[in-house]
Amino acid sequence: MAGVITASVPSWIEPFTGLSSRCFDKLVASVRRERASDQQRGRPWSLPLEDRVLVVTCYWRMNLTMRQLALLFGISKSAAGRIIDHIGPLLAIRQRKQFRKDTVLIVDGSLVPTRDHSVAEQSKNYRYSTAHQVFIDADTRLVVVVGRPLPGNRHDARGWEESGAKAAVGMTMTIVDGVYQGTGLVIPHRRTKGAEPPAWKTAHNRSHKQVRARGEHTFARMKGWKILRDCRLKGDSVHHSMLGIARLHNLTLTG
Repeated sequence: MAGVITASVPSWIEPFTGLSSRCFDKLVASVRRERASDQQRGRPWSLPLEDRVLVVTCYWRMNLTMRQLALLFGISKSAAGRIIDHIGPLLAIRQRKQFRKDTVLIVDGSLVPTRDHSVAEQSKNYRYSTAHQVFIDADTRLVVVVGRPLPGNRHDARGWEESGAKAAVGMTMTIVDGVYQGTGLVIPHRRTKGAEPPAWKTAHNRSHKQVRARGEHTFARMKGWKILRDCRLKGDSVHHSMLGIARLHNLTLTG
């Protein structure tokens, strides 16, 4: 069965992935380099590497069902699932392990509605979700670290440590919102009941809010990949999707 879309026709790439042809080619080249030392075992894939990467990025962007994805690429539903399971982890962002002394990070928790109830819990949006701690470089606006997913009923201050986020960034200056009180991170000045804050605290809070807005904008752009609005994947695939979309977001920023 012939597929409808293919990476060999560049005009299909941007509408289905959100990436320019140039960014997509860089992504495929990177995956090919990382797999260069791997030996092919078993039956060869029915699709070339370019199309397999397109399958995964299209799935993350459009959040199609396996039946719809299979029809688009002319493959079976089981083949589409195997491609996502195999290629998805290869697209994960390389998480930064060292930071310059002057680096400022923004961190916030993001809820991803997840249908796998073994890894999700009902959260404040009343849906079963997983909670992800995402770190953004305040200067470049690139995603640099993503913590392990936790059930959606975890408080952000608790998830900061349990997700491995605290260990990942060490002593790097990190700006957060007020829910991270008690973590030692940089939070806004709290209001005292019945008293107006001094002007310098108001100015600090305004500056703090302007910097944190960069993180909110990043989350909004990442949610353009619709898999983060209703994830039907199971187990670690939820984490792989978040890591992969962080890499795609960085690609769109850097070109």
